[in-house]
Amino acid sequence: MASIVLKHIAKVYPGDIRVVKDFNLEIKDKEFVVFVGPSGCGKSTTLRMIAGLEDISGGELYIGDRLVNDVAPKDRNIAMVFQNYALYPHMTVYKNMAYGLIQRKMPKDEIDRRIREAAEVLGITQYLERKPKALSGGQRQRVALGRAMVRDPDVFLLDEPLSNLDAKLRTTMRSEISKLHKRLGTTFIYVTHDQIEAMTMGDRIVVMKDGDIMQVDTPQMLYEHPNSKFVAGFIGSPQMNFMEVTIERNAASPTGFTCVLDAEHHFDLLPRDNMPDFTAYEGKKVTLGIRPEHIYAGRTIPGEHDTADLHAEIDLVEPIGAEVYLFVNVAQNKLCAKLPPITGLEEGQKTSLKIDLKRIFLFDNATEKAILN
Repeated sequence: MASIVLKHIAKVYPGDIRVVKDFNLEIKDKEFVVFVGPSGCGKSTTLRMIAGLEDISGGELYIGDRLVNDVAPKDRNIAMVFQNYALYPHMTVYKNMAYGLIQRKMPKDEIDRRIREAAEVLGITQYLERKPKALSGGQRQRVALGRAMVRDPDVFLLDEPLSNLDAKLRTTMRSEISKLHKRLGTTFIYVTHDQIEAMTMGDRIVVMKDGDIMQVDTPQMLYEHPNSKFVAGFIGSPQMNFMEVTIERNAASPTGFTCVLDAEHHFDLLPRDNMPDFTAYEGKKVTLGIRPEHIYAGRTIPGEHDTADLHAEIDLVEPIGAEVYLFVNVAQNKLCAKLPPITGLEEGQKTSLKIDLKRIFLFDNATEKAILN
């Protein structure tokens, strides 16, 4: 098994197109790390540089203690699982899984042992003599995983492996891949644009934007303490609500400061650990963030003094079974509240919501860095 270290890794295409910029990360042995971000952020390119499928424009890449910048992909002892499965259509499942081992001139009995062990783990033993066209998408993905497993690699690289599957199967395969990681005890690097996949699978998540690392942390820390407006908006579903407010002094507030949206909406800043000094922001506009699940209607939260009212007009009601997404207009801001099923909500209706003041975030308008998180 192996750790992976990326030191000042960069990828520059002709025309000075910088796809990855000064990427620094240390991935521990046996860790499951997820690269997540919008399309074009450089996550797949970084993965392909680790695999050796893309040349590195700058920096150093280590797998274990070995510098591998100029090492051929076949000599890195990594295995990659692609979005489109990349199976040979004319070969059976067995031969697809065996192909790489045959190329390495491994003994036939060892090849057979590895294939049957992997097939048993993945539940594809009954499909070994079928060809890929006779398999479902989920079965093909298991074959692709099996082909990677039999190589006994130091590192598994997975590039959006579930994006071609339907929603139900994606949920099942997320669980299967997580269990496989625990069973194999191997380093996994997983690329996705789906933040739910990232949150449910990764030990740590690398959030990327425009070739830069925005934040690296555990799923829970990213959710609770995003370091920027971008990370706050990217992590969480539905995404965080944002409103522009002005910070003003208020002797009645526990901290002496209040966020003012308009004449009807004032949000007191409550004491927290590592509370910043808001003096420098007095009279300035900042961005307030609140997650949909921290807006309430028809019920209260512990400590009435820890809430503030929102006077809202309902724009859209989206019932999704166990929850309702309520889209509302508040002082010309469009917000989403994630609520338990509530009857009697109608479009165009005025309603009163509550915001949890202990759950608000503040971001600097110029830098978009977190002021309060």
